Amino acid sequence: MRVYMQTPPEKDQAPRYYQLLVQEDLLEGWTLIREWGRQGSPGRIKRDHFATLEETLTACTKVRDTQLGKGYQVVFSKGQELMT
Repeated sequence: MRVYMQTPPEKDQAPRYYQLLVQEDLLEGWTLIREWGRQGSPGRIKRDHFATLEETLTACTKVRDTQLGKGYQVVFSKGQELMT
């Protein structure tokens, strides 16, 4: 699953992005990968590991909702729907 969010462009600056990826790992767990930064520049990456898909989706939903509150807008979403 992937969710890509962006802020509206500011004067003379590229928009900021925030991407969430949910992937199954090789040890029967799940990983939430978060990547963020300015468009066109190297971003930061953080990985969080979870035992179940449900825990991972709950964490993903929480991060998404936090970023929406900071002015990000969902530009692209693919895969399983997040919990509401």
